[in-house]
Amino acid sequence: MSKKSIFIKDGVNYTMPFMAISTLFLTWGIAHGLLDTLDKNFQELLHLKKWQSSFIQVSLYGAYFCTAIPAGLYTKKYGYKKGIIFGLSLFGIGALLAAGTAPLQSFVLFLFCLLVIGAGLATLETGANPYTTKLGPPESAERRINIAQSFNGFAWVVGPLIALSIYGNRSHVEGEKMISIILPFAIIGLSVLAIAFLFSRLKLPKIDEEDLVHAHGAAPTPGGDMEITDPSHPAYISKKPLWKNRHFKLGVASQACYVAAQTGVFSYLINFVTDHDMHPRFDVQYGPYFLSLGFFLFMMGRFSGSALMRYFKPPRMLAFYALMICVLLPIVSLKLGWVSFVALYGVFFFMSIMFPTIFALAIRSLGTHTKQGASFLVMSVGGGAVFPPIMGYVSDIYGMAAGFFVPIPLFAFIAYYAIEGYKIKA
Repeated sequence: MSKKSIFIKDGVNYTMPFMAISTLFLTWGIAHGLLDTLDKNFQELLHLKKWQSSFIQVSLYGAYFCTAIPAGLYTKKYGYKKGIIFGLSLFGIGALLAAGTAPLQSFVLFLFCLLVIGAGLATLETGANPYTTKLGPPESAERRINIAQSFNGFAWVVGPLIALSIYGNRSHVEGEKMISIILPFAIIGLSVLAIAFLFSRLKLPKIDEEDLVHAHGAAPTPGGDMEITDPSHPAYISKKPLWKNRHFKLGVASQACYVAAQTGVFSYLINFVTDHDMHPRFDVQYGPYFLSLGFFLFMMGRFSGSALMRYFKPPRMLAFYALMICVLLPIVSLKLGWVSFVALYGVFFFMSIMFPTIFALAIRSLGTHTKQGASFLVMSVGGGAVFPPIMGYVSDIYGMAAGFFVPIPLFAFIAYYAIEGYKIKA
C-alpha cells in the first residue's frame, strides 16, 4: 500500500505551488544570514560595543514586532499572494535604500533601512509560513513547513559567504567605512524585486476561509457526518476565541523565546570564535566562514529533522532537541577549548527544527483564526529585538563565553512547550 502524499489533499496536488513558495524561504534566509555577520564588522569599523552593534537585530526584529499584525490584516483582506508580493517589494526597497545611503556612513540610517527590510520580511513570513501548512493534509503540516524551512536553512549558509565580500573590501578610511555594503545590498534588492514581479505573474491556489477550516480543523460534512470533537485528532477545530486557546498562547511565548535565543547565538558566534580569551581563537576576517559552517549544520538539522518526522512525533523531537541545547550551552560557556567549540555547533544543529515546528503546533486547530494567529506568531519574532542587547551586555562585562549561559532558560521553556504546552484543550 503506497504512503499518502503530504502534498495531495482532496484529490488536488499542491506540489508545484509548494515548490514555488519554498523559493521564498531562500530570500529571507539570505537576508538573515548576511545581517547576522555584520555585528562584528560594525564593532570594528565604528568602534561599537557588543550591545551597541546588536541594534542591527533590534531594528530587524523590532520591525517584525511592529509589522506582523498589520501584515496579518493585509493578508487576511487581500490573500496570501498579494501579501507575499507586498512583503517582497518592501524587502527589495529596503535593501536598495541601504545600498544608496551607505556612502553617508550613518549607522542610524542603516538601522532605519533595516526597519524597512524587517517590515518586508515580516509581511513575507506572515503569508508564506502558514500557506505551506495548507498545501496538503493537516496531519502532515509540521513536515511541510519543516521542508520549506530547510530551503531557508540553505540560504542562511549562503548569507555569510556574501558577507565575505563586505569583510574583504572593508576600508578604515574616514567616509568610506560602509562602502563595502553597497554592491551586496544592491544585488539583493534588485533580485528580490525581480522575484516579486515573477510572483505577480504566477498562479497560486487561493485558500479561502472555508479552506482554512479544513486545513487546521474540520467542519461537519455536507453528508451529515459527526463533527470531530477529539482535540488530539489532526482535523479537530477549536471553537474558542483565538486567545482562549492555551496551546496557541504558549506557542507565541515559545516562539518569542526561540527567536530571542536563536538571534543571540547566531549574532555572537563570530565574536565567540574571535574572542581573545578563547582557545582556539581565529582571525576576524574568517568569521563569516565559521558562521556559514554553523548555518550548514542548521540546514542539515532541518533536512534530517523533516525526514525523522516520518518516524517520530514532532513534539517529541522538539522536546529532545531543546533539552540537548540545555546540556550543550553550559559546555560552550565553560571555555573548554575545542569541546566548547564543537558544542556551539551542536547548538546550531539542534535549533534547526524549532521555528517551523513551534509555528505548526501553535496554529493547529485554529480554523478561520489561522491567518490572525500566524501574524501573532510572526510578531513574536520581535523577541529577537530584545535579547541580543542583554546577551551582549553580559558578554561585555563577564566575557563572551559567559554570555552563552543567558539563553538556557529560554530553551527550557521550549522544552516545556514541547512536552506539555502544545496539547490542545477542548
